[in-house]
Amino acid sequence: MFELSSESVEEVKKQMARFETIESAIIPSLYAVQKQNQGWINDEAIEALSKVMQIPSSRINEVFKFYTMFNQKKVGKYHVQLCGTLSCHINGAPDISDFLCQNLDIGLDEVTADGKFSISRVECLGSCGTGPMMQVNETYYESLTPELALSILKGLP
Repeated sequence: MFELSSESVEEVKKQMARFETIESAIIPSLYAVQKQNQGWINDEAIEALSKVMQIPSSRINEVFKFYTMFNQKKVGKYHVQLCGTLSCHINGAPDISDFLCQNLDIGLDEVTADGKFSISRVECLGSCGTGPMMQVNETYYESLTPELALSILKGLP
């Protein structure tokens, strides 16, 4: 059974006090839960958050299921998000995706056996002039080739 840590509960309560309505605190509270739960959120985490916020889990799910920045499946220590929007696609994003998946021996939205990497296709990461690009956790990499993308991943601790 998932339980929020005391630090997460404190963060959620801080966010709830910050806004006029509790619902406005859902997004920052989901970030706190996702951080605690190793980068993803499951139904048990939603239920735990619902109890702390004292709102129905359905209200939290309305936000959670809408936004792609909240992961609904386990992700690797390094969550690689590859932009698949038109500009990145035209400039080779599918080749990068295929190359990384082949070299890491996983498919999209899967996690490597060692738990180190997961790869997802996402919509625009906001760098249309320097695509293809990827985001690894909180860091962005632009003007990629398949080889450069793999080199970046191999250089991560």
